[in-house]
Amino acid sequence: MTLIALGINHKTAPVELREKVAFTPDSLVEALSSLKNLSGIDESVIVSTCNRTEVYVSAETNCAEQLIEWLAHFHGVDARELSANAYIYEQSAAIEHVMRVASGLDSLVLGEPQILGQIKQAFNNARHSGMVSTQFDKLFQHTFAVAKRVRSETDIGANAVSVAFAAVQLAKHIFARLPERSVLLVGAGETIELVAQHLKEQGVARLAVANRTRARAETLAGNLGAEVMTLSQLPETLHKFDIVISSTASQLPLIGKGMVENALKQRRNLPMFMVDLAVPRDIEAQVNELGDAYLYTVDDLQHIVQQNMASREQAAEEAVKIIEQQVISYLQWQQSRKTVDLVKEYRDRGNQQRQELVERALKQLQEGRDAEDVVQELGYKLTNSLLHAPTRALRDASTQVDQHTTKWLSRVLELDNDASS
Repeated sequence: MTLIALGINHKTAPVELREKVAFTPDSLVEALSSLKNLSGIDESVIVSTCNRTEVYVSAETNCAEQLIEWLAHFHGVDARELSANAYIYEQSAAIEHVMRVASGLDSLVLGEPQILGQIKQAFNNARHSGMVSTQFDKLFQHTFAVAKRVRSETDIGANAVSVAFAAVQLAKHIFARLPERSVLLVGAGETIELVAQHLKEQGVARLAVANRTRARAETLAGNLGAEVMTLSQLPETLHKFDIVISSTASQLPLIGKGMVENALKQRRNLPMFMVDLAVPRDIEAQVNELGDAYLYTVDDLQHIVQQNMASREQAAEEAVKIIEQQVISYLQWQQSRKTVDLVKEYRDRGNQQRQELVERALKQLQEGRDAEDVVQELGYKLTNSLLHAPTRALRDASTQVDQHTTKWLSRVLELDNDASS
């Protein structure tokens, strides 16, 4: 079997391409079903987040090119463009990659914890779709254990940072007195919850939450003492806020250039700071053309993220050592499983040969043949059957003057080593 990891992320592809190949919850189910129908693919898991789309498969042969064509066709993008921005890992490199991703070593924000939960969800989605069997169950369960160990044995999670934290840090750099500012949070998912927590830690009190589902917004707002609104209220309320941070699962922008332009007029051109953490984007890129609107996407957060990552570099080096050891551990399990399968196959073949010869002997006895002759023939044929393969291996090694193999076979077969040297 061949293990392959195909993906694009914030390091290899621009946000414009990443948002094209991002999976929604509905399209993810369809994609897993589509993969199941591809010839030669036995298991698959799809990870799709703001910063990455990755497809992990266990296949009968190397199907990397087939996967690129499939992903491009599924999302209607050019296969050559996708290939130019993608990475492909195979076998042990793929195992190491998924462990690095789950441990937060490949994230935009080094060591961020959300990715582990996202991979667990991706694994559960694949399992419920019938795309996980023995190998992937072991691989991903092992990966989750490795990520947990990395967090407990290193400082990779110290001084917590994330894309959400970076967004708040950037706002803090732009506005000297952040607690005095009014903030609108668009969305009510995990990322926005993290943003809200960091804002509260910074002393921000004037908060509002806008979401497609009012009930979900009320749940989040209740913990913040925040105002609640629906997305349909954005055009008439946007001007009230100095800071807008958005992260939803919408497939189309929620905040357009015209909406922001009208808000700025009502604000009498007081500036607005906007952060779009969504992929696909929630805020039209053209908003940046407005003089008093300052729009940042996840790609724009790199600088502040790098500043917050300095303290984690040593921890990352320690984490890499743990991962390298655990890749070897998984490969050893994989090899032992192959050995168990070989032993079973060898024993099954021996038992089949025994059964065939015993049935032949019993038939001969029923036909009235002499019992001693039957037993002698049975012993002779059974011995020849069981010794055929080892004898051929010894002859081949001897013919090729392969002393190492000859000695190894002698030891395994419990023969006199001196006689074979």
